[in-house]
Amino acid sequence: MITPRQFFEIVPKNLNMDIRSELYSTNDFTFAVAVILSAQATDKKVNEVTPALFRVAGTPRKMLELGQDGLKKHIRVISFFNNKAKNIIALAEKLVEYDDGTDNWVFPKKYHKRDELMKLPGVGQKTANVIMNVLWNAPNIGVDTHVFRLAHRYGWVDDNANTPDKVENELLKKIPKKYHNIVNHVMVLFGRYTCTALRPKCANCPIAGYCDCRHN
Repeated sequence: MITPRQFFEIVPKNLNMDIRSELYSTNDFTFAVAVILSAQATDKKVNEVTPALFRVAGTPRKMLELGQDGLKKHIRVISFFNNKAKNIIALAEKLVEYDDGTDNWVFPKKYHKRDELMKLPGVGQKTANVIMNVLWNAPNIGVDTHVFRLAHRYGWVDDNANTPDKVENELLKKIPKKYHNIVNHVMVLFGRYTCTALRPKCANCPIAGYCDCRHN
């Protein structure tokens, strides 16, 4: 069975991965919005709507000016768009006091802590982990469907790790610390394009020689 150390040594190098989020964003605020929109939706679908949205509402103040109904018109093709629109407007209301009128909006230092981020509307633990990992290179793991699936497929966690929180806790213990800041990106990209849920591309897989779970 492939070990975490083997996986993170081999996969990024052999697949020439561009280790970054595939979500389109223009600043810290729009990245947070994109992550909220990506819950139970693909990055590809989110990226179809966010360029036009962020041209008119790329800061908390402009998002509030657009309003909830205006936001819905932009994101109606995204799953659960009504609830996401409500949360994004509430998020903008919380953050508008830090809007200095420029397009290069950044999170204040107080929100560089997960507990503080999770107090914001629409920001759960997974969303906070992704924001911190991408924006500040924090060693947090946002456990999405790809990370959850691969962690079980490779035997890095057992069946008792049946929630994203439990999977994250186990992965942080088992994956060497020097890889923590790339875990989310590498596992998501690998799960999305190579070790897919159905018909994984084993013939083109750089870890096929170490892996005994080709048909799981």
